[in-house]
Amino acid sequence: MIGYIKGKILSLDGETALIETAAGIGFEVMISGAAFGVLSGKKEGELYTYLQVSENGTALYGFSSLEEKEMFLKLVSVSGVGPKMGITVLSGMSVNDVAAAIATSDVKRLSSVKGLGKKTAERIILELREKVSQLAKSEGVTVADVVRSVGDEDAVVALMTLGFTRAESEKAIARAKSRGATEIEDIIRIALQGM
Repeated sequence: MIGYIKGKILSLDGETALIETAAGIGFEVMISGAAFGVLSGKKEGELYTYLQVSENGTALYGFSSLEEKEMFLKLVSVSGVGPKMGITVLSGMSVNDVAAAIATSDVKRLSSVKGLGKKTAERIILELREKVSQLAKSEGVTVADVVRSVGDEDAVVALMTLGFTRAESEKAIARAKSRGATEIEDIIRIALQGM
């Protein structure tokens, strides 16, 4: 099983990376959106990988972190979700977004991924909600923390698109939350008032 790969990036597009290892072997890896972001603009890179072997051949899938790979493995354990759909979900949403959608039974958010229908999204939530909740508990994280961190990141991105730096945005959001703001719209509004 190939679980990790590191080497020279020979080519990279939104879906695949060709990575040459020190042994001179080039591996074509189907990558997630996060992995693409991590590898973009670099000459060398590393990925955590999953090797799929089936009657149709073999495929290597690459991820930016172990957490992303673990979420992929959870997704493909669901009946009707194959590796291509798993990588599509992780290209359309971050690991935290997927975890939050599953933990809060947000079918609409999960089915917003291109190619993922409502019934499949419902099946993912049904089969993984308990596992995602148990994982969060074992790491000392509550569902509210996951949802809050996703909302905080959305607020940071919104402020950054308005021209503020990440540090300024994070400080403003912390101030807004200390004033009692909980909804993302309120957090952004109060954060902007303090900037």
